[in-house]
Amino acid sequence: MDIGAILTGEAADASVGESIYRLAAKLFPICRSLTGPGVRETLGLLQKIVPLELRRVPTGTPILDWTAPKEWTIRDAWVKNAAGERVIDFRASNLHVMGYSVPVHRTMPLAELKRHVFSLPDHPNLIPYRTGYYAATWGFCVSQEVLDALPEGDYEVMIDSSLDDGELVYGEYLHKGRSEDEFLLTTHCCHPSMANDNCSGLALLTHLAAEISRMETRLSYRFLWLPGTIGAIAWLAANDAHAGRIRHGLVVSGVGDPGGPTYKRTRRGDAPIDRAMVHLLRHAAGKPEVIEFSPYGYDERQFNTPGYKLDVGLIQRSRFGSYPQYHTSADNLDFIAPESLADSYRLIVDAIGLIETNSAYLNTLPKGEPQLGKRGLYDKIGGDPDTYGSRMALLWLLNLSDGEHTLLDIAERSGLPYATVARTARMLEAEGLLRALAAAG
Repeated sequence: MDIGAILTGEAADASVGESIYRLAAKLFPICRSLTGPGVRETLGLLQKIVPLELRRVPTGTPILDWTAPKEWTIRDAWVKNAAGERVIDFRASNLHVMGYSVPVHRTMPLAELKRHVFSLPDHPNLIPYRTGYYAATWGFCVSQEVLDALPEGDYEVMIDSSLDDGELVYGEYLHKGRSEDEFLLTTHCCHPSMANDNCSGLALLTHLAAEISRMETRLSYRFLWLPGTIGAIAWLAANDAHAGRIRHGLVVSGVGDPGGPTYKRTRRGDAPIDRAMVHLLRHAAGKPEVIEFSPYGYDERQFNTPGYKLDVGLIQRSRFGSYPQYHTSADNLDFIAPESLADSYRLIVDAIGLIETNSAYLNTLPKGEPQLGKRGLYDKIGGDPDTYGSRMALLWLLNLSDGEHTLLDIAERSGLPYATVARTARMLEAEGLLRALAAAG
């Protein structure tokens, strides 16, 4: 399939959301963290769909200003009351244990236990998600309702975990296009059972990589499935010499909930990917929002650091941290929906299609308007659901196709959707009225 199929919607049929949702549901039960068996299990599942390569960074390896951490393995964890009953149980929810907890097996009074327990008083029925990545500590996460119901007394506490020399692992897949210039698409793979943040991103990006692997493209496409922060830094450290090939990029996170969509700009603010996403959101359904860059968030902040200045934005639905389900047990499979996943997928492939096809054109009959009626062009767009838009696109394209304006320039100035302008340009090109120049960006 040619990349042009993306723009026309042929690559995103009605079942795409269901397919992404099913994969997210398979990923949901896996207990992931920065390192360890859960990450390998996740990437191994994705390898059955996309021929991604596993990159392994041994513990202790210097990576820029960081060091590859010890590998964390969690086997079981619980808190038992005096009757020997598990009142907090890792087997019931992998959120019950703070990520990277060191091993512990002790008996302690309730007051001491509470110093190691996290809850959400404002959301008393939810379990929070907490980590202790770079501190030798331990903890449990419970709902406030469970915590309040614990009577005074002694409790046996056990976390069967280990922190050993091992490896940091991430997944990488490169689809080679005609150009060495790259479009980067990345998502994080370090969160445990949370459907939106980020089984949705893992599943969507895997589905997209599988689709693009079967296409001919102008750009090359690099996909990364990374543990948050440390994974992006590890990739940058290993690819310092040619990271500059990345011309456009999107971090994909939280793309399954019903809100948004939301786009966070690059550090540069007016990069081609910024213009593309802003234009697409201007014509998007829902409650689209564009937010400015800040050095806080997901891995876009690593790619936008001043030593790299890579034009990588962030696409999500509801803005991270802005919804009550964020980083809690309520971020479950009921919180995401196939319709939202399909809409996110459509938005991302539209961005890819725009970047791939954003050419400048030359009007081959630039002196006066060519006669469109005798060429049957008005008849050809008569069945178009946006007949008025297509007719206006004809006129805008003929007027601004002087070799200096790209299709996106014309779409922005006319207020028309890029897809309408691009589709009409292809029709004019077929009639010999436009001649395509090299794609922009």
